[in-house]
Amino acid sequence: MKRIAIIDDEELILDSVKQYLSRSKRFKIDTFSNPQEALKEVLRAKYKLIVLDIMMPELNGIDFLKMIKKEVPQTKVIMMTAYSTLDKAILSKEIGADDYLTKPFVSLRDVENKVLDCLEIH
Repeated sequence: MKRIAIIDDEELILDSVKQYLSRSKRFKIDTFSNPQEALKEVLRAKYKLIVLDIMMPELNGIDFLKMIKKEVPQTKVIMMTAYSTLDKAILSKEIGADDYLTKPFVSLRDVENKVLDCLEIH
């Protein structure tokens, strides 16, 4: 079972993505609304994938990504961004993100497809 962390300061995003991805029983999913707490756990645990919001208080997704890629470079990362911050998503790819999603999502199926592609599960 692949371990995934979803990090976003919006509880609705966390709940809906976790619920949707959990239906397949392929993943163990942890959610975090506080990026500082998430960083501690991500550095301690072994996650195959992190789904990470770019715009968060206290610690933004770009800085979070830099720390993850330095400490656990093998961890896959999908960034989430609002359409207005698409340039930050492109920057995150240059830093080492594997992919990105724009919010609001077209559908949760699109989120699942990105996760499956990133983890190379087909």
